[in-house]
Amino acid sequence: METETHPESAPEDDDVNIYGEDGAVRTSYLARVGAAIADRDVLFLRSHVGKLHQSELGHVLEALQPDQRRALVELLGDEFDFAALTEVDEAVRLEIVDAMPNRQIAEGVQELDSDDAVYILEDLEQEDRDEILAQLPFTERVRLRRSLGYPEETAGRRMQTEFVAVPPFWTVGQTIDYMRDNDDLPESFSQIFVIDPMFRLLGAIDLDRILRTRRDVKIDEITHETRHAIPATMDQEEAAQIFEQYDLLSAAVVDENDRLVGVLTIENIVDVIQEEAEEDILRLGGVGDEELSDSVLSTSRSRTPWLVINLFTAFLSASVIGLFDGTIQQMVALAVLMPIVASMGGNAGTQTMTVTVRALATRDMDIYNAGRIIRREASVGLINGVIFAIMIGVIAGLWFANVHIGGIIAAAMIINMLAAALGGILIPLLLHRFGADPAIASAVFVTTVTDVVGFSSFLGLATWWFGFK
Repeated sequence: METETHPESAPEDDDVNIYGEDGAVRTSYLARVGAAIADRDVLFLRSHVGKLHQSELGHVLEALQPDQRRALVELLGDEFDFAALTEVDEAVRLEIVDAMPNRQIAEGVQELDSDDAVYILEDLEQEDRDEILAQLPFTERVRLRRSLGYPEETAGRRMQTEFVAVPPFWTVGQTIDYMRDNDDLPESFSQIFVIDPMFRLLGAIDLDRILRTRRDVKIDEITHETRHAIPATMDQEEAAQIFEQYDLLSAAVVDENDRLVGVLTIENIVDVIQEEAEEDILRLGGVGDEELSDSVLSTSRSRTPWLVINLFTAFLSASVIGLFDGTIQQMVALAVLMPIVASMGGNAGTQTMTVTVRALATRDMDIYNAGRIIRREASVGLINGVIFAIMIGVIAGLWFANVHIGGIIAAAMIINMLAAALGGILIPLLLHRFGADPAIASAVFVTTVTDVVGFSSFLGLATWWFGFK
């Protein structure tokens, strides 16, 4: 039975901030919410949880247990802010949405901006999505279908279909009156777009220009050409780079016929930048599109492919060691020292690779400056190789009381550090050149290069030196 009382034990100012000093949702707050869910205390939940900002509610949902999440959404009822579902991991979002009837989802997405509604609907099964869209008003249904029709991770999927567009023959006064009287305008916007009768984009006007212009001035007199209109099929990362390059707050999105279909805002682009950065970091580790809320099986499945590839490359490195098994048996010191050469090369290669992958992603590296950067990285690898060669050579020579061992490992260190620098930059460039994603594939190949070169140079030099001394 649902009660209309709330716990009196918690101090009132405890609810001002739900976060602790570490930035996580406070344990005491979660305990109170959990107790209210267990007691079905609707009044407490609606006043202390339902009124949270969408990002705060999203953090609370992620911190709760699965059964508590579903119960919380049920108890909040109409007070539940569907925008919070755009703030949680995909697994959490699907878990919550799957527990809802499609009628409730349809009612919820009607209250959202179109970009948020698309974000929720795109992960649903096609049958559920069609049923939800069928319950929406005609205009909204058409807009959402159009956005969902564009490929994933494109500007068309990210755009808002709510915007302000006026004809060029209107006056500033007519435009202002239109914005005052129309209830269907976006909640916030910074530009007004100018279109012809076929909805083709003619230009745009910043709101501050509207406010500073007399009412009798025609719109086409103050319209500026939109030089940065974004095609709906453009990759979202490319759109983000345009925003960054030209310091945009918003940009028109047009279809293949240059008709205005939506608008991208800086809010959309901030989300894109964060997603792309997270994606690059995860791919560098070979874990793909993984989230903390994913199940054990799905996490294992996403990590397995690159581990299998790494296993084969490890056998390649082991086979190089096997070529010199006789040398290693005669001098145990080689077995002790050879991991140092490979490890230093691997770390150096990873440093260069990370810089290169990021430069490719941000388009800071191109055909015009690639040669200069390759020379720079090779020089850095050679300098660092000499520095660490001197250090490890002295240490190894004193450790094993053998100056020859020190000289051999020093020479191998220089060779492998140079190979690591070249591999760290050339491998991502080659993968990028042939259309592969360097963020995904670079790490395993760079590690293989440094292992193979490190082992072969160290053991090869040792075999040659001690065999012909």
